[in-house]
Amino acid sequence: MIGYLRGRLHAKQPPALVIDVGGVGYELEAPMSTFYGLPAAGEPVSLFTHLVVREDAHVLFGFATESERRLFRALIKVSGVGPKIALGVLSGAGVEDFLRTIESEDVPALTRIPGVGRKTAERIIVEMRDGARKLMAGPAAADSAPVAAGAASAQSEAFAALLALGYKAPEASRLLKAADAPDLSTTELIRRALKAAAHT
Repeated sequence: MIGYLRGRLHAKQPPALVIDVGGVGYELEAPMSTFYGLPAAGEPVSLFTHLVVREDAHVLFGFATESERRLFRALIKVSGVGPKIALGVLSGAGVEDFLRTIESEDVPALTRIPGVGRKTAERIIVEMRDGARKLMAGPAAADSAPVAAGAASAQSEAFAALLALGYKAPEASRLLKAADAPDLSTTELIRRALKAAAHT
C-alpha cells in the first residue's frame, strides 16, 4: 500500500495530477479540496494517498490532509458510494462541513452532489452518523501534509474539472458563468462554482 508521496508536482488537470518522485511519475486523482492548495508545476508537494484496486485498474488517490483521507475511506465503505462520489463529496464540502451535514441529517445538501440520489444520501447519513465525529478525530500534527501554495485556459480547465466530477455540460457552464470574474485562477473558479452548486 502506498500511504504517502513526496516529490515535485509534474502536472495537474482536475481531478488528475502527476507527482514526480525520484524520476517516477505517480498518477493520482484528488478532490478539489486538495487541488486548492496545490503549488505550481515543478514545485515540491506531499500528499497522503489511498490505493483503490479494481479488476481493470489500480487507481491512486491523493489528499492534502489525513482527515480528508479518513473521510474518503469511510465514504467508499458505504454501500452504493464509490471513489468518484467520495471525491465529489470532498470537492463540494470540507471535512467539517460534511460532518455538520451528517449531524443535521441534511439529505438535500448531499443530493446536490453529482451521482448522489436521495436513497444514497440517506444511506450515507445512516451509516456514517454514529462514527463520523470519532472517525475524523485525530492528532492535529499528523493531519497536514506539506502542500505549498490565463483566463481562457482557466475556464476550460474548470469546465473539464466539473465534468470529471460528474456535472453535465450545461450545468457546468451555468455554474462557471455564475462564478466568473476577471483574472480568477482555475481553482478559484472551481471553488466558486462548487459553492454556487451547494446553494442551488
